[in-house]
Amino acid sequence: MSRLILPLLLVALLAGCAGGGASTQRYALPGPEAAPSAGETRLLIAPLHLVEYLNQEGIVLQLDDISRHQAREHRWIEAPGPHLTRGLRDRLAERLPQARVALARSGDAPAPRLRLEVERFEGRYDGMAIAGGTWRLESAEGEPLAQGRFHAERPLAGDGYPALVRALGESWDAVADQLAAALAPRLMTDR
Repeated sequence: MSRLILPLLLVALLAGCAGGGASTQRYALPGPEAAPSAGETRLLIAPLHLVEYLNQEGIVLQLDDISRHQAREHRWIEAPGPHLTRGLRDRLAERLPQARVALARSGDAPAPRLRLEVERFEGRYDGMAIAGGTWRLESAEGEPLAQGRFHAERPLAGDGYPALVRALGESWDAVADQLAAALAPRLMTDR
Protein backbone atom coordinates (compact mmCIF):
# COMPACT_ATOMS: atom_id res chain seq x y z
CA MET A 1 0.00 0.00 0.00
CA SER A 2 2.78 2.46 0.92
CA ARG A 3 4.54 1.55 -2.38
CA LEU A 4 1.44 2.82 -4.21
CA ILE A 5 0.97 6.03 -2.16
CA LEU A 6 4.53 7.33 -2.63
CA PRO A 7 4.39 7.43 -6.48
CA LEU A 8 0.93 9.02 -6.38
CA LEU A 9 2.16 11.66 -3.93
CA LEU A 10 5.17 12.40 -6.17
CA VAL A 11 2.94 12.75 -9.26
CA ALA A 12 0.60 15.10 -7.36
CA LEU A 13 3.53 17.22 -6.17
CA LEU A 14 4.99 17.51 -9.68
CA ALA A 15 1.59 18.41 -11.13
CA GLY A 16 1.23 21.15 -8.51
CA CYS A 17 4.63 22.60 -9.37
CA ALA A 18 3.96 22.52 -13.10
CA GLY A 19 0.57 24.23 -12.77
CA GLY A 20 1.66 26.83 -10.22
CA GLY A 21 3.45 29.20 -12.63
CA ALA A 22 0.80 31.94 -12.63
CA SER A 23 0.30 33.76 -9.38
CA THR A 24 -2.08 36.60 -8.72
CA GLN A 25 -0.51 40.02 -8.28
CA ARG A 26 -2.40 42.69 -6.31
CA TYR A 27 -1.95 46.42 -6.96
CA ALA A 28 -2.78 49.56 -5.02
CA LEU A 29 -3.18 52.87 -6.80
CA PRO A 30 -0.29 55.16 -5.83
CA GLY A 31 -1.23 58.48 -4.38
CA PRO A 32 -1.03 60.77 -1.39
CA GLU A 33 -1.32 59.51 2.15
CA ALA A 34 -4.58 60.37 3.87
CA ALA A 35 -4.19 63.66 5.70
CA PRO A 36 -6.82 65.40 7.79
CA SER A 37 -8.57 68.27 6.05
CA ALA A 38 -8.82 71.43 8.09
CA GLY A 39 -10.74 73.82 5.83
CA GLU A 40 -13.91 75.66 6.77
CA THR A 41 -16.19 74.34 4.02
CA ARG A 42 -17.16 70.70 4.13
CA LEU A 43 -17.20 68.59 0.96
CA LEU A 44 -18.50 65.03 1.00
CA ILE A 45 -17.38 62.49 -1.61
CA ALA A 46 -20.20 60.07 -2.43
CA PRO A 47 -19.23 56.48 -3.27
CA LEU A 48 -18.14 56.43 -6.90
CA HIS A 49 -20.27 54.67 -9.45
CA LEU A 50 -18.26 52.61 -11.94
CA VAL A 51 -19.63 51.16 -15.14
CA GLU A 52 -20.07 47.42 -14.76
CA TYR A 53 -17.00 46.22 -16.66
CA LEU A 54 -14.74 48.38 -14.45
CA ASN A 55 -16.40 47.37 -11.19
CA GLN A 56 -14.37 44.15 -11.00
CA GLU A 57 -11.06 43.30 -9.32
CA GLY A 58 -9.18 42.59 -12.55
CA ILE A 59 -7.31 45.50 -14.13
CA VAL A 60 -8.85 46.37 -17.50
CA LEU A 61 -7.05 46.78 -20.82
CA GLN A 62 -8.59 48.12 -24.01
CA LEU A 63 -7.17 45.79 -26.69
CA ASP A 64 -8.43 47.67 -29.76
CA ASP A 65 -11.23 50.06 -30.67
CA ILE A 66 -13.96 47.63 -29.53
CA SER A 67 -12.41 44.99 -27.22
CA ARG A 68 -11.76 45.06 -23.48
CA HIS A 69 -9.85 42.47 -21.43
CA GLN A 70 -10.01 42.03 -17.68
CA ALA A 71 -6.82 40.55 -16.24
CA ARG A 72 -7.15 37.42 -14.13
CA GLU A 73 -3.74 37.46 -12.46
CA HIS A 74 -3.36 41.26 -12.14
CA ARG A 75 -5.97 42.61 -9.74
CA TRP A 76 -6.70 45.63 -7.63
CA ILE A 77 -5.93 45.19 -3.94
CA GLU A 78 -9.64 45.69 -3.23
CA ALA A 79 -12.81 46.51 -5.11
CA PRO A 80 -12.02 49.49 -7.37
CA GLY A 81 -14.99 51.64 -6.27
CA PRO A 82 -13.93 52.16 -2.63
CA HIS A 83 -10.26 52.25 -3.63
CA LEU A 84 -10.81 55.06 -6.15
CA THR A 85 -13.16 56.93 -3.81
CA ARG A 86 -10.58 57.07 -1.00
CA GLY A 87 -7.87 58.03 -3.49
CA LEU A 88 -10.02 60.89 -4.77
CA ARG A 89 -10.72 62.07 -1.23
CA ASP A 90 -6.99 62.19 -0.43
CA ARG A 91 -6.13 63.95 -3.69
CA LEU A 92 -8.88 66.56 -3.30
CA ALA A 93 -7.91 67.18 0.35
CA GLU A 94 -4.43 68.13 -0.90
CA ARG A 95 -5.75 70.35 -3.68
CA LEU A 96 -8.60 72.05 -1.78
CA PRO A 97 -7.10 73.31 1.50
CA GLN A 98 -10.16 75.51 2.05
CA ALA A 99 -12.37 72.40 2.37
CA ARG A 100 -12.69 69.55 4.82
CA VAL A 101 -12.97 66.68 2.34
CA ALA A 102 -14.55 63.51 3.73
CA LEU A 103 -16.22 60.34 2.52
CA ALA A 104 -20.02 60.54 2.62
CA ARG A 105 -21.61 58.25 5.18
CA SER A 106 -25.20 57.72 6.20
CA GLY A 107 -26.20 60.13 8.95
CA ASP A 108 -23.74 62.85 7.87
CA ALA A 109 -24.69 66.45 8.57
CA PRO A 110 -25.84 68.17 5.38
CA ALA A 111 -22.97 69.39 3.21
CA PRO A 112 -22.17 69.76 -0.49
CA ARG A 113 -21.68 66.35 -2.06
CA LEU A 114 -19.59 65.34 -5.07
CA ARG A 115 -20.79 62.41 -7.20
CA LEU A 116 -18.76 60.75 -9.95
CA GLU A 117 -19.55 58.16 -12.57
CA VAL A 118 -16.36 56.55 -13.83
CA GLU A 119 -16.76 55.38 -17.42
CA ARG A 120 -13.07 54.75 -18.21
CA PHE A 121 -10.24 53.62 -15.94
CA GLU A 122 -8.04 51.34 -17.99
CA GLY A 123 -4.94 50.86 -20.07
CA ARG A 124 -5.26 51.41 -23.80
CA TYR A 125 -3.55 49.50 -26.62
CA ASP A 126 -1.47 52.56 -27.57
CA GLY A 127 0.32 52.70 -24.19
CA MET A 128 -1.91 55.24 -22.47
CA ALA A 129 -3.69 55.05 -19.11
CA ILE A 130 -7.13 56.63 -19.27
CA ALA A 131 -9.58 57.93 -16.67
CA GLY A 132 -12.85 59.47 -17.75
CA GLY A 133 -16.44 60.05 -16.75
CA THR A 134 -18.84 62.63 -15.35
CA TRP A 135 -19.11 64.55 -12.08
CA ARG A 136 -21.87 66.46 -10.31
CA LEU A 137 -21.73 68.73 -7.28
CA GLU A 138 -24.92 68.86 -5.21
CA SER A 139 -25.90 71.27 -2.49
CA ALA A 140 -26.48 70.10 1.07
CA GLU A 141 -30.16 69.81 0.08
CA GLY A 142 -29.35 67.62 -2.94
CA GLU A 143 -29.88 70.30 -5.58
CA PRO A 144 -27.43 70.28 -8.53
CA LEU A 145 -24.88 73.11 -8.30
CA ALA A 146 -22.44 72.21 -11.09
CA GLN A 147 -21.59 69.31 -13.33
CA GLY A 148 -19.17 68.33 -16.04
CA ARG A 149 -17.01 65.68 -17.62
CA PHE A 150 -13.49 64.65 -16.72
CA HIS A 151 -10.88 63.00 -18.91
CA ALA A 152 -7.18 62.35 -18.40
CA GLU A 153 -4.61 60.30 -20.32
CA ARG A 154 -1.05 59.58 -19.25
CA PRO A 155 1.59 57.51 -21.09
CA LEU A 156 3.00 54.38 -19.53
CA ALA A 157 6.68 54.78 -18.59
CA GLY A 158 7.39 51.13 -19.42
CA ASP A 159 5.83 47.74 -20.07
CA GLY A 160 3.79 45.69 -17.66
CA TYR A 161 1.09 46.10 -15.07
CA PRO A 162 3.18 48.05 -12.52
CA ALA A 163 3.77 50.75 -15.17
CA LEU A 164 0.06 50.73 -16.02
CA VAL A 165 -0.99 51.13 -12.38
CA ARG A 166 1.46 54.02 -11.88
CA ALA A 167 0.16 55.74 -15.04
CA LEU A 168 -3.44 55.21 -13.88
CA GLY A 169 -2.41 56.92 -10.61
CA GLU A 170 -1.10 59.87 -12.64
CA SER A 171 -4.37 59.96 -14.58
CA TRP A 172 -6.32 59.99 -11.31
CA ASP A 173 -4.07 62.87 -10.13
CA ALA A 174 -5.00 64.78 -13.30
CA VAL A 175 -8.69 64.10 -12.67
CA ALA A 176 -8.30 65.51 -9.14
CA ASP A 177 -6.62 68.61 -10.64
CA GLN A 178 -9.56 69.09 -13.01
CA LEU A 179 -12.13 68.62 -10.27
CA ALA A 180 -10.33 70.91 -7.82
CA ALA A 181 -10.17 73.67 -10.46
CA ALA A 182 -13.91 73.31 -11.11
CA LEU A 183 -14.93 73.01 -7.44
CA ALA A 184 -12.70 75.61 -5.76
CA PRO A 185 -14.69 78.67 -6.92
CA ARG A 186 -17.96 76.98 -6.00
CA LEU A 187 -16.73 76.02 -2.52
CA MET A 188 -15.49 79.57 -1.89
CA THR A 189 -18.98 80.98 -2.64
CA ASP A 190 -20.81 78.39 -0.53
CA ARG A 191 -19.19 79.35 2.76
